[in-house]
Amino acid sequence: MSGLSDTYSPRYYIIAETDQMSEEKVHRFERGKHPGKKGVYEIQKVPRSREVAQSWLSTVFTTLYATLYSFPMVFRISPDLILCNGPGTCIPPCAAGLLMTYLGLKKVSLVYVESICRVETLSLSARLLYYLADHLLVQWPQLQQKFPRTTYIGRVI
Repeated sequence: MSGLSDTYSPRYYIIAETDQMSEEKVHRFERGKHPGKKGVYEIQKVPRSREVAQSWLSTVFTTLYATLYSFPMVFRISPDLILCNGPGTCIPPCAAGLLMTYLGLKKVSLVYVESICRVETLSLSARLLYYLADHLLVQWPQLQQKFPRTTYIGRVI
């Protein structure tokens, strides 16, 4: 995130309602980048589409709920870019951004960063966005070789 320009301001961080750690990291990052400055970022909390070890059948319902929650938020924010890394929260906001683009309301660029733990295969989120995202970034060269529409970027810290 430190490489993001202030061109993207204000920044909206979409995190799962239950994700305290990410919320703390966002506050720490933004305070370090803009000490004492307010209004540069907002945190939006959404329901998770899927929790770890959740059954696939129940995932359909939780994803629909997350989608109904995410669409109005994304349309209100009207982002230029959705930069995401997946697990449990990224598909509904990405779907909303794609819909905005397909309806001709605004071009929303989608960039997905695959987790460093994905060495041999893409995550479900990455597979769903493989042909839809503007850029799908991976952190292992063998993953890029297996999935040529991806871009190898090396390790992201």
